[in-house]
Amino acid sequence: MQSNAMIIILSAPSGCGKSSIAKKLLETDANLVLSISATTRQPRPGEVDGEHYFFKTKDDFKKIHYLESAEIYGNFYGTPRDFVEKKLLEGRDVLFDIDFQGAYQIINNAKAQVVSIFILPPDMETLRKRMIDRGQDEQNVIELRLEKAQSEIEHAKNYDYIIINDSFDQAIEEIRAIILAERNKKIYDSK
Repeated sequence: MQSNAMIIILSAPSGCGKSSIAKKLLETDANLVLSISATTRQPRPGEVDGEHYFFKTKDDFKKIHYLESAEIYGNFYGTPRDFVEKKLLEGRDVLFDIDFQGAYQIINNAKAQVVSIFILPPDMETLRKRMIDRGQDEQNVIELRLEKAQSEIEHAKNYDYIIINDSFDQAIEEIRAIILAERNKKIYDSK
């Protein structure tokens, strides 16, 4: 993969705003493209092949080389290496909205091009309030998510950058600054 383009990884516990941040970055940065995963699960209503996922049979899935992959509830998921390499060669930065396990696989497979960012809540009480306020889960599910979040936060130290999402707009600006600085560094390093 020869290019100045980057793989940008966003990871965070549930409720920290990672997907909303990714969506906003994609809306405002024409050079960013979202990674698309392949999966063996059936498409849900409204999902489009090649836009939301690359839908594959299990046999077809096994023929593809992945930057990262996992089996979840009997279905396989993975990010096709060819898709990412094509975007990078076009000069596009590829944004991943992914958990720490997938992030570690990507880092192991493409370290030189990876910029990893971990998004944290200001504190656990704020995270609890955000989960309650969004009204998507029962209290017992919220408690499980908070417990999982506590263990996921331990991985933040392994990332290049840590952003505390106390203010959505501030978090966006900090991540934009990281992306700009990393782009400038890659341009300078290539001279």
